[in-house]
Amino acid sequence: MKIFSSHYLAPIPYYKELLSAEDVLIEQYNHYEKKTYQNRCDILTANGKIALSVPVEKPLTAKVPFKDIRIAYHEEWQKQHLRAIESAYKNSPFYEYYIDDFLPFYEKEVSFLIDFNMGLHQVMMDAIEEKRSTVLTDSFYQGSEVKDLRFDFHPRRISNFQTKPYYQVFSDKMDFVPNLSILDLLFNLGPEVELYLKKY
Repeated sequence: MKIFSSHYLAPIPYYKELLSAEDVLIEQYNHYEKKTYQNRCDILTANGKIALSVPVEKPLTAKVPFKDIRIAYHEEWQKQHLRAIESAYKNSPFYEYYIDDFLPFYEKEVSFLIDFNMGLHQVMMDAIEEKRSTVLTDSFYQGSEVKDLRFDFHPRRISNFQTKPYYQVFSDKMDFVPNLSILDLLFNLGPEVELYLKKY
């Protein structure tokens, strides 16, 4: 069993670790942290890697459980994210095949970040035809019998996990960029995502 934090369209190594677990727990009682993958994902555009961040309402106190973090809609971030994703991946091999499954999350308002992240996570699992279920914690997990990966994926830390090269949309213009959002892998490899994650 492995335990993870909830991330917005998590990086590829996150899913590599997740698919190698027999059972998966997602922590929802950890504290929300700014500038993490909890509300951010990295995609690759013609100008290089960019971060897409979901704005959240300012918590009333410094230590708020992640499950209580609300998404802010005072700006049109959904349209901005969707435009960025389209610009980055419209010429990728599998963009047209999968994009419709993600559109509802950029067309309707979801109140809580945990629900938004988990909804997108389920879309991703369905896209790669992975049936394993993920269970949310019912309190902050403090045991020792699972592999704890809650703090292993962070945009400001050097990752211990590195993705092996695969075809990317802008491969003819720039060097391979590792550890992007799982979205990059899905739009470029399509049905081969699961095989790639289990092999590399």
